[in-house]
Amino acid sequence: MEFTVVSCIVGIVGVMLVLCAWRVLNWIWFKPKKIEKCLREQGLKGSSYNFFVGDLKEMVELMVQAQSNPIKLTDDIVHRVLPFAHKSVTTYGKICFTWAGLRPIVQISEPSMVKEILCDVKNFHKPKVENPLVKLLVRGLADVNGDQWVKHRKIINPAFHVEKLKHMVPSMYVSCCEMINKWEEMLTNESSCEVDVWPHLQTFSGDVISRTAFGTSYEEGRKIFQLQQELAELVVKANQSIYIPGSRFLPTKSNKRMKETEQEMRALLRNIIYKRITMMKSEGTHNNDLLGILLSSSDQEIKEHGNSRFGLSIDDIIEECKIFYLAGQETTAVLLVWTMVLLSSYMKWQARARQEVLDIFGDKKPNIEGLSRLKIMNMILNEVLRLYPSVVVIGRQVHEETKVGNITLRAGTHIQLNNLLMHNDQDLWGEDAKEFNPDRFSEGIVKATKGQSSYFPFGGGPRICIGQNFAMLETKMALVMILQRFSFELSPSYSHAPRMILTLQPQFGAHLIIHKL
Repeated sequence: MEFTVVSCIVGIVGVMLVLCAWRVLNWIWFKPKKIEKCLREQGLKGSSYNFFVGDLKEMVELMVQAQSNPIKLTDDIVHRVLPFAHKSVTTYGKICFTWAGLRPIVQISEPSMVKEILCDVKNFHKPKVENPLVKLLVRGLADVNGDQWVKHRKIINPAFHVEKLKHMVPSMYVSCCEMINKWEEMLTNESSCEVDVWPHLQTFSGDVISRTAFGTSYEEGRKIFQLQQELAELVVKANQSIYIPGSRFLPTKSNKRMKETEQEMRALLRNIIYKRITMMKSEGTHNNDLLGILLSSSDQEIKEHGNSRFGLSIDDIIEECKIFYLAGQETTAVLLVWTMVLLSSYMKWQARARQEVLDIFGDKKPNIEGLSRLKIMNMILNEVLRLYPSVVVIGRQVHEETKVGNITLRAGTHIQLNNLLMHNDQDLWGEDAKEFNPDRFSEGIVKATKGQSSYFPFGGGPRICIGQNFAMLETKMALVMILQRFSFELSPSYSHAPRMILTLQPQFGAHLIIHKL
């Protein structure tokens, strides 16, 4: 009898071990191979699945090699920024598949499919973040889907209405004055000097977000900005390897610092939010900054429906404030730095932009009406966003079996829309696709793209970047004030080295020679 019980226990344990082994083997081998077979049967080409690591080893090797040396300003940046995606599309076609570890990635660089995917928010969601460490950095509107996304978008929308943005122009002006004053101090006894404008532009855009998001609490906002920069660097580094479940709990130096930084940032934000709520209750008013508008919009939704679940929780608001910083600061700083780099190389366009600025404003303070009349500057910014979009790929994921074009994608399939590749595609833009030519946008974006979805620097469809008008307004304000006071050219020490760290940044800074006008 005793032997029988022991045998049963051993048998049960054995079956459980076999089941566990089967699940693991299915997860790391049979399931990926089955998906690969399904994709090939539909006519797609792509790399073969390699046990557990997929294409990650080659991706890292190509990236390290590509970023080992700077390139010429006239060189194709796709080879440096997205070497693996470029190789895959060149080898397998504009619709192909690759492997991020165990996960298949369907690479899409075809306009009609891009439009279909970006417009269908029901079936094509933002990808689920598998690495919990990344969630320390990115949540909120940028991360939610379905009904949650609808709720967040509805509440946040009022903060970015044109009428609300008008009230933020003075804060943008003050922040820009501070940057320009620093440059003028460098030129006190000189007619020109070398400046790495990249850190100055980062500080400027972070300062704008601090002021426009938190109003009088912008000094605390600056501290949040610094913490988020540090957290972003740590998270990006951690995300460059395969995440092993549970590894975030290991007491490594990096893990500890990420958690400390995120907790400190949340505590600062929570303090600012509670102070603002207290002020709103006691004074019965809200400020026209992003936080005030967000809190007011959330309260209005709660009152209309008579239920707090229709509004945003304090944690939700914290995450949205973090997104304000991450997206708002990065997008503007990156657009400004590449615009200044290109205008430093194409002096004819710098002269045209300056003449337009002087014709509209002279040496007077920029206003929102004049900023809306800047046609040449619009053309220049559109072309910069084509060649140097802040985000070079856009990810989506299907949560149930879905058809796009003539391809059926299984639930859980990840999609990568290669906007940088498409922005540089000669089939879409002509033989001068890789050249800086703002004239292509002289009659607007629709004419330049021939109505195709071949240009989407801010994404597209219902999930198009909610802050794009904010970013463009801030960028124009800064460029107008810079062009009124300075001319600039590339320094001999400038090294052209664009690379992707959340956004498309200059690896070695942006060293320019600034001349006072």
